[in-house]
Amino acid sequence: MNQDSLDFLIPMFPFTHFSNFSLLIVNQTTPNQLLTSDYPLVRIINSFEKGLSKSRNTAIKNANKKIGLIADDDVIYEPDFDLKIIQAFNRIATPVITFNHQRIGLEYPQNLATNSYLHNYKSIWNVCSIEIAFKIADLKEKLLYFNEDFGLGSYFETAEEYLFLRNVLRLNVPAHFYPATIVSHPLLTSGDDQGSDKLVFARAALSYELRTILTYIWLPKYLCFLYRYKYITQKQWLHKFKVGISGIKKYKELKNNTFQQ
Repeated sequence: MNQDSLDFLIPMFPFTHFSNFSLLIVNQTTPNQLLTSDYPLVRIINSFEKGLSKSRNTAIKNANKKIGLIADDDVIYEPDFDLKIIQAFNRIATPVITFNHQRIGLEYPQNLATNSYLHNYKSIWNVCSIEIAFKIADLKEKLLYFNEDFGLGSYFETAEEYLFLRNVLRLNVPAHFYPATIVSHPLLTSGDDQGSDKLVFARAALSYELRTILTYIWLPKYLCFLYRYKYITQKQWLHKFKVGISGIKKYKELKNNTFQQ
């Protein structure tokens, strides 16, 4: 967001210059702060919208290569990440492959699996967006995009990658995990503040998307979990319950507006 220089790309590729890769940057900004590129392989879209999922959908729609890899601007790629991705798609005939990433400061990768496997609705819970690669033509053909109501900068700031992969599986598009670490990411993420209002709000909405009316049973259990692990205090319980209910209400409101359109 709000970039006016390509310097942020330099630490992402410490082993070579970023201009050696085909990059499509969606820079969410204002008309007064535009990002430009002098490199043939580095394309820029200055967008005046907000929201992580909107940014990624813009990237998918404008991508023009065979394989796409989702990126954040605070990651560091492994020197041979591109070769690992190509090798995986050559070995596995599938439109979507998720890889592994390393949290900076830890000695082990995020996913401890050592063998490839076919994803299911349970396994996709553990996938981060920076691990997702796909055949671009397949996504466009199936109209597979991110839910723009979810993700940072939107109404519900969580779970956009889960809902994306859930939609992949619901359309019977095969998705595999491939045990190769391609990228590292800072240890702390936006999802670590488990008891915050914005996450309770968002996860209640996500639960209603998945469970509908059963969410009213799920929400107290979820708050008990947060209390048990000291993410919230006993005094905060009622407030968090009201936050969750408001998240459900907002989700239903957005759904109703969508149906009316």
